[in-house]
Amino acid sequence: MIEGVLITPLKQIFDERGKVMHMLRADSPTFSGFGEIYFSCTYPGAIKAWHMHKLMTLNYAVVHGSIKCVLYDDRPASKTRGSIEEYFLSPENYFLLTVPPLVWNGWKGIGDHVSIVANCATIPHDPEEIE
Repeated sequence: MIEGVLITPLKQIFDERGKVMHMLRADSPTFSGFGEIYFSCTYPGAIKAWHMHKLMTLNYAVVHGSIKCVLYDDRPASKTRGSIEEYFLSPENYFLLTVPPLVWNGWKGIGDHVSIVANCATIPHDPEEIE
Protein backbone atom coordinates (compact mmCIF):
# COMPACT_ATOMS: atom_id res chain seq x y z
CA MET A 1 0.00 0.00 0.00
CA ILE A 2 1.21 3.50 -0.82
CA GLU A 3 2.72 5.15 2.25
CA GLY A 4 0.15 7.36 3.98
CA VAL A 5 -2.88 6.08 2.06
CA LEU A 6 -5.64 4.82 4.34
CA ILE A 7 -8.69 2.66 3.69
CA THR A 8 -11.44 3.02 6.28
CA PRO A 9 -14.56 0.83 6.01
CA LEU A 10 -17.71 2.94 6.28
CA LYS A 11 -21.14 2.10 7.68
CA GLN A 12 -24.44 2.34 5.92
CA ILE A 13 -27.51 2.10 8.11
CA PHE A 14 -30.61 0.86 6.30
CA ASP A 15 -34.25 0.93 7.31
CA GLU A 16 -37.63 1.04 5.56
CA ARG A 17 -37.22 4.80 4.90
CA GLY A 18 -33.84 4.58 3.15
CA LYS A 19 -30.33 4.73 4.54
CA VAL A 20 -27.67 6.84 6.25
CA MET A 21 -24.15 6.74 4.78
CA HIS A 22 -21.43 7.62 7.26
CA MET A 23 -18.29 9.33 5.90
CA LEU A 24 -16.03 11.06 8.44
CA ARG A 25 -16.23 12.21 12.04
CA ALA A 26 -14.04 14.67 13.93
CA ASP A 27 -13.24 11.92 16.46
CA SER A 28 -12.12 9.43 13.78
CA PRO A 29 -8.43 8.45 13.77
CA THR A 30 -8.29 9.38 10.06
CA PHE A 31 -9.60 12.93 10.60
CA SER A 32 -6.79 15.49 10.40
CA GLY A 33 -8.64 18.74 9.76
CA PHE A 34 -11.50 20.36 7.88
CA GLY A 35 -11.15 22.70 4.94
CA GLU A 36 -14.21 22.01 2.80
CA ILE A 37 -16.56 19.31 1.57
CA TYR A 38 -17.45 19.09 -2.08
CA PHE A 39 -19.10 16.62 -4.44
CA SER A 40 -17.57 15.83 -7.81
CA CYS A 41 -20.09 14.46 -10.32
CA THR A 42 -18.54 12.28 -13.01
CA TYR A 43 -20.29 11.04 -16.15
CA PRO A 44 -19.94 7.39 -17.19
CA GLY A 45 -16.63 6.93 -19.00
CA ALA A 46 -15.36 10.41 -18.09
CA ILE A 47 -11.86 10.69 -16.64
CA LYS A 48 -10.85 13.24 -14.02
CA ALA A 49 -7.08 12.89 -13.83
CA TRP A 50 -4.29 13.57 -13.11
CA HIS A 51 -3.95 15.95 -10.19
CA MET A 52 -1.84 16.28 -7.07
CA HIS A 53 -2.26 18.49 -4.02
CA LYS A 54 0.81 19.95 -2.35
CA LEU A 55 -0.80 20.44 1.11
CA MET A 56 -4.31 18.99 1.03
CA THR A 57 -5.24 15.54 2.30
CA LEU A 58 -8.19 14.10 0.38
CA ASN A 59 -10.91 11.91 1.91
CA TYR A 60 -12.96 10.32 -0.89
CA ALA A 61 -16.18 8.32 -0.60
CA VAL A 62 -18.56 7.48 -3.46
CA VAL A 63 -22.20 7.97 -2.49
CA HIS A 64 -23.73 7.24 -5.92
CA GLY A 65 -22.47 5.37 -8.96
CA SER A 66 -19.03 3.82 -9.25
CA ILE A 67 -15.48 4.94 -10.01
CA LYS A 68 -12.06 3.45 -10.56
CA CYS A 69 -9.60 5.63 -8.63
CA VAL A 70 -5.89 5.38 -9.39
CA LEU A 71 -3.06 6.64 -7.18
CA TYR A 72 0.60 7.15 -8.12
CA ASP A 73 3.34 7.87 -5.59
CA ASP A 74 6.05 10.12 -7.05
CA ARG A 75 7.29 11.54 -3.73
CA PRO A 76 11.12 11.40 -3.71
CA ALA A 77 11.39 10.52 0.01
CA SER A 78 8.56 7.94 0.03
CA LYS A 79 9.30 4.27 0.69
CA THR A 80 6.65 3.43 -1.90
CA ARG A 81 7.84 5.80 -4.65
CA GLY A 82 6.83 4.50 -8.07
CA SER A 83 3.86 2.53 -6.69
CA ILE A 84 0.51 2.55 -8.49
CA GLU A 85 -2.73 1.46 -6.84
CA GLU A 86 -6.29 1.09 -8.14
CA TYR A 87 -9.44 1.26 -6.02
CA PHE A 88 -13.06 0.72 -6.99
CA LEU A 89 -15.40 2.88 -4.92
CA SER A 90 -19.20 2.73 -4.86
CA PRO A 91 -22.06 2.43 -2.36
CA GLU A 92 -21.74 -1.35 -2.78
CA ASN A 93 -18.00 -1.13 -2.00
CA TYR A 94 -18.27 1.68 0.52
CA PHE A 95 -15.13 2.98 2.22
CA LEU A 96 -13.18 6.17 2.82
CA LEU A 97 -10.03 6.54 0.71
CA THR A 98 -7.59 8.93 2.38
CA VAL A 99 -4.95 10.29 0.00
CA PRO A 100 -2.05 12.25 1.52
CA PRO A 101 -0.51 15.34 -0.07
CA LEU A 102 1.86 14.90 -3.03
CA VAL A 103 0.25 11.64 -4.25
CA TRP A 104 -1.05 11.89 -7.82
CA ASN A 105 -4.64 10.73 -8.20
CA GLY A 106 -7.56 10.62 -10.56
CA TRP A 107 -10.55 8.51 -11.48
CA LYS A 108 -12.85 7.28 -14.20
CA GLY A 109 -16.63 7.04 -13.94
CA ILE A 110 -17.68 3.45 -14.55
CA GLY A 111 -21.13 1.95 -15.06
CA ASP A 112 -24.20 3.56 -16.61
CA HIS A 113 -24.91 6.40 -14.16
CA VAL A 114 -23.34 9.63 -12.98
CA SER A 115 -21.03 8.97 -10.04
CA ILE A 116 -20.93 11.31 -7.06
CA VAL A 117 -17.58 11.47 -5.26
CA ALA A 118 -17.65 13.22 -1.89
CA ASN A 119 -14.38 14.75 -0.70
CA CYS A 120 -13.82 16.05 2.81
CA ALA A 121 -10.62 18.00 2.20
CA THR A 122 -8.34 19.18 5.00
CA ILE A 123 -7.92 22.71 3.58
CA PRO A 124 -10.08 24.93 1.34
CA HIS A 125 -9.43 24.73 -2.40
CA ASP A 126 -6.52 26.91 -3.52
CA PRO A 127 -5.59 26.91 -7.24
CA GLU A 128 -1.94 27.57 -6.30
CA GLU A 129 -1.85 24.37 -4.22
CA ILE A 130 -2.83 21.86 -6.96
CA GLU A 131 -0.97 20.55 -9.99
